[in-house]
Amino acid sequence: MIPLQIVDSFLLPYNVGQALLLGFVLTTLATLPVSRKAMALNTMLFGVIFLLTPQSLVPVHYLFLGIVLVVVGPLVFVTARR
Repeated sequence: MIPLQIVDSFLLPYNVGQALLLGFVLTTLATLPVSRKAMALNTMLFGVIFLLTPQSLVPVHYLFLGIVLVVVGPLVFVTARR
């Protein structure tokens, strides 16, 4: 097991928004081979998560990212064939 001090010292410089952004990038890369509809649903989900994250935990530009993802997600879903 890794001591908690090592994990804490690694995660301390990052905020919640950066962790969510990393999760969004990794899940988007994972859904690319599956289908565009799955990628669109993933985009919409993370848009809502970015919108609902309290502003005390993340900078305001993550709110704008959430708005963009909520708008782009349905557009990708409608244009997807499979």
